[in-house]
Amino acid sequence: MRTHRGVLTSIGLATMLGACGSSPPPPPPPRPAAAPAQAPSAQPTGLVPVVPPEASVAVPKYEPKGRRDPFETLVVREGAGGLTVASTRLTGIVRSTRTALALIEAPDGIGYILKPGDTLGDGRLLEIGSDSVVFLVTAKAGAPANRVVLRLATN
Repeated sequence: MRTHRGVLTSIGLATMLGACGSSPPPPPPPRPAAAPAQAPSAQPTGLVPVVPPEASVAVPKYEPKGRRDPFETLVVREGAGGLTVASTRLTGIVRSTRTALALIEAPDGIGYILKPGDTLGDGRLLEIGSDSVVFLVTAKAGAPANRVVLRLATN
C-alpha cells in the first residue's frame, strides 16, 4: 500500500478494498461552479419589515424610591451656586516649625483645613499670616482676580 503525505493513493485504496472483497467507491460528483457575484440592485425592493406589537421591546419604568431620577436632565443654574470665599470665616491658624494651616468654616458649619496653594470654592489660598489669610478669587473666567483677606474674629 502506497501513501502520499498521509493519504492513501487510489491504487492503495483499490488494493485494500479488493482484499476486503468489495469494489472501490464511485468517484465523487463534480462540484458546481460558483455563481458569479451579482451587483446589488439599484432599485429598492419595496419591502418594509413589519414588527408585530407583541415583539416590541418593553422599556422598564424607573422607580426613584426617594432618589433623583438619573434619566431626567439636570437643572443648570447661572452664576456660582457653590461655596464662595466671601461667605466663609477664619476660625483659627495652626503653626508648626515647617508649615502653617488655616482653619476655615463654611456657612453650613463644615470646617476646612487649608495650606497655601489649596483651593476653596471660588478662591485659592495664597498666604497665611499671623492673624489673617489671603485668597486669590476669580469671579468669572477671563475676569481679573481679586484678593480677599479673612481675619480672625476677636472675642
